[in-house]
Amino acid sequence: MSEPFLYRSSQEQARELRLAGRPLSVLLMEIRDLYFEDDRPWVIGFSGGKDSTAILQLVYSVLLSLSQDQRHKPVFVVSSDTRVETPVVVDLLSQTLDELNEKAKSVNIPLTAHTVKPEVDQSFWVNLLGKGYAAPTKSFRWCTERMKINPINAFITEKVAKYGEVVVILGARRAESSTRAQVLAKHRIDGSRLAKHTSLPNAYVYTPIDDWTADEVWEYLMSAPRPWGGTNRPLLELYKGSNAGECPIVIDTSTPSCGNSRFGCWTCTVVTEDKAMESLVEQGEEWMKPLLEFRNLLAETTRPDRKNEFRNFRRRTGKVTIARKGVKEDEEGNLVKKHVPGPYWMRYRREWLESILTLQRDLSKKDPEIELISEEEVHAIRREWLNDPNEPDWEDYLPAIYRRVYDRDLDWVDRDTGAFSQMDIELLAELEDKYGVPTALVQKLLDLTVSMDGLAKRKGMSDRLHATLSQDWGSLASILELEDVQHDGGYQEEINLLYEALTQLKDESNR
Repeated sequence: MSEPFLYRSSQEQARELRLAGRPLSVLLMEIRDLYFEDDRPWVIGFSGGKDSTAILQLVYSVLLSLSQDQRHKPVFVVSSDTRVETPVVVDLLSQTLDELNEKAKSVNIPLTAHTVKPEVDQSFWVNLLGKGYAAPTKSFRWCTERMKINPINAFITEKVAKYGEVVVILGARRAESSTRAQVLAKHRIDGSRLAKHTSLPNAYVYTPIDDWTADEVWEYLMSAPRPWGGTNRPLLELYKGSNAGECPIVIDTSTPSCGNSRFGCWTCTVVTEDKAMESLVEQGEEWMKPLLEFRNLLAETTRPDRKNEFRNFRRRTGKVTIARKGVKEDEEGNLVKKHVPGPYWMRYRREWLESILTLQRDLSKKDPEIELISEEEVHAIRREWLNDPNEPDWEDYLPAIYRRVYDRDLDWVDRDTGAFSQMDIELLAELEDKYGVPTALVQKLLDLTVSMDGLAKRKGMSDRLHATLSQDWGSLASILELEDVQHDGGYQEEINLLYEALTQLKDESNR
């Protein structure tokens, strides 16, 4: 008896299921008719969780039921790897995608699975450790667009450019997010099951299980056979072991955050507690405990009462930002300024990078496939440190950190400017005490000079000098005091004093 016949026999039983008030067979027919409707290829967003597995299984079932000549257009399965996905989920996802590609090819189904990642300079570690971005919060979710939306949308845009239009199939459900449901309803095309994509032209969205409940999703997954083989039992066990839901494929900002108990990035600090990872540790995944502890450390840095401890008082622009909205008065009637902190201090970034590298080294002894941070990310972080706008890493700490952890070197790119010694730093500190010129300012001016060295025409030199001098130099207290006097935000008097001090320093050094 052939495998397709065996599959069809078991699938017939599943067709009798009634989900969201209608037979499953009716939904399968809807998917089939939509497939025949035009030549637009399909892109299935697959996160590896229950909802996206359900829609993948539905579509694959329909394709398998068609004759060879009816399978007239391609179906692309796209999965997003943020580079910081929970390792146990990565393993299950990778296995599923490999099985899917192998099986689809063997039965001549025009379906291929693909994984997309954020560009290195947009990855979590390069932004957090390299640029010093604060760990994500509900009000500062910088990670979602960089790490999820952009890579997925780039894949969709590429297919639109090739085929003209595409249909994106998602496992979104109204019961999961009322906001998402409202957005889809707003963009729904009259007389069609499709909705226009909220931001990508020539892309349309289809949500076949939008009226299913979570229980109905599981009923389908555990009743219907997995059409590419295997079983959904490991997925169920993973959910049971973590008390978690899936982190959905994100294609626009209306898709909700992952929530308190969902699979997603193991570094996620948008939520107060990562209940999924906590539960996995409690269920026996002890090796994940150091990851949970590191994640909790990052979450601690987002507490309002500890932000100033971990973060520079200057923004990456070199300016000190005072919030103008929501300013309150204290008991004495004085305005209370709300200072907005900048990136993480470099000393913490160094410490955390060493911790991550150490974690990766230790975990790789048990599982060589685990990668918490890639070598290309380490190189990118080093570049960010060397060119940091507030605390340029003159001493080039990163290679020494890597060597201390791994007892070896990477193929480091030589620095054009060379590293400064501790003696240089101490000399600048003495000059700061003598002339009142901040060490960081002199560092930036020297870096600017080196960058212009050898150019016949130093176009823009004066503008860059002015931009550097116009940053907020000095202590936070002195800057806030100055801000009281000069409400227009200008610091021209301070600039003039610093410029005079630099001129004096240059004259004395030339004698």
